[in-house]
Amino acid sequence: MSSVEETVEIAVPVRTAYNQWTQFESFPRFMRSVRKVEQIKPALTSWTIAAGPLHGVFTAEIVEQEPDSHLVWRGLDRRPAHRGEVSFRPTAGGGTRVTVRMDVAARGAAGVLAVVPGLAGRVVRGELGRFKEYIEGLGQESGAWRGAIRAGRPRRAETDRKVSGVPCWPVG
Repeated sequence: MSSVEETVEIAVPVRTAYNQWTQFESFPRFMRSVRKVEQIKPALTSWTIAAGPLHGVFTAEIVEQEPDSHLVWRGLDRRPAHRGEVSFRPTAGGGTRVTVRMDVAARGAAGVLAVVPGLAGRVVRGELGRFKEYIEGLGQESGAWRGAIRAGRPRRAETDRKVSGVPCWPVG
C-alpha cells in the first residue's frame, strides 16, 4: 500500500467546508478524476473515475462520520483497494484546514497511483485545490448531510429529529 497525506487551508468556516464535502454527487463539478458519484445509501457510494487511460467504477463504504470533524471510508472492491480519511479543523483566521489521508494498494490499473513515486500525492493535492476553489467560489455549501455514522451505521443528526412545535406546559 502507498500512503498519501495532503492538507489545504480553505477560507470558509468548518461547517461550510464539511457540509459541502458531504455532497458527494457534486464532486464531478470540481474533481477532474471523478466522472460520477451515486449515493446508494447514507454510508454507501458508487464512484466512476477516469484519469487519462485509467478508468473504473468502485464502491466505497463510509465507516465513520462525525459532522464538522471527519469522515473515514474504505473501498469495498478489490480494485482499486483503498481506504482513507478526511478531517476538518478550524484555523486561527476562521477558515478550515482539510486533510486527506489515503492508502492505495498497488493492484490493477489504479495501482499506478501506488507505484509511481509522488503521483498519488499530486493527484490528491490537485483535487483538494479544486475543492478549495469550488467552495470558496460558492461562499456557502450547496447542501449538507448532518448525520453521523458509526461502524458503517448511519445515525440521524439531532436537528433532523422531528420535534413538536407545541410547548409542553407543566401540569399540576
